[in-house]
Amino acid sequence: MSTSTPALPTSSLGRVVRGTGPGLLLAHGAGGGVEPNYGPILAGLAEGRTVVGPDFPGTGRTPRRSTPLTLDGLADELVATAVEEGVESFAIAGYSLGAAVAVRAATRHPERVTALVLTAGFARPNPRFLLAVQLWRELLQAGDAARLAAFAALIGMGAPALDALPQDTLDAALKQAAATIPPGTADHLDLVERVDVRGDLAQITAPTLVVSTTHDSLVTPFHHRELAEGIPGARLSELATGHLPFAERQEEWLAMMREFLAEVGP
Repeated sequence: MSTSTPALPTSSLGRVVRGTGPGLLLAHGAGGGVEPNYGPILAGLAEGRTVVGPDFPGTGRTPRRSTPLTLDGLADELVATAVEEGVESFAIAGYSLGAAVAVRAATRHPERVTALVLTAGFARPNPRFLLAVQLWRELLQAGDAARLAAFAALIGMGAPALDALPQDTLDAALKQAAATIPPGTADHLDLVERVDVRGDLAQITAPTLVVSTTHDSLVTPFHHRELAEGIPGARLSELATGHLPFAERQEEWLAMMREFLAEVGP
């Protein structure tokens, strides 16, 4: 954290820009990307808003870095991406790791951040979460994409949604997941293990919605409540999904975000 507003770097993050109107900046999750994490709702988010969606290093449009990622550096570069696109102030929607990036961006650049929507987020990984990250990393290092995809499905999808999938649909989803693991995933996991924004929470002044993914086995509701309880005036809303709301509850997730952002204004 910084006690003064830091200068913005030049952003090398590839990005998607959609729509016109008040700004909305997207921060995606570890091993994800703008299209994988927000693709199903991008068009809806861009109705009446200028949406700027950067890909973190090693995902989508952005090459992998040769140096470790830092939370401050990623937050600053996220903000710089929006400013480079002519969006001087904006709400930030952060998902999973992106929620922590959004929180840090809001404390480092409070004059630019008008609102926060934090979905399936965490302030710091607890031992249970770190155990899941360790298994994720070991499968990644082993190069076992099929088993990694199976692990991600078991821990990423909510049990009700996964139970309802036909075998052929699940097989196709696992095959697709195994073939599309971003090269920067290991770097994202390294950052996840180092995240700690507990000290940032009380400093946030922007209106905040915390979306708790209630069937989440990766970032459990314990973490969502910690965010909501730490941010002054934050609203906690529940969404009956696992860690992948974009796969399970797209329309409901979109509606929650749009309604909150309309309520708090640009």
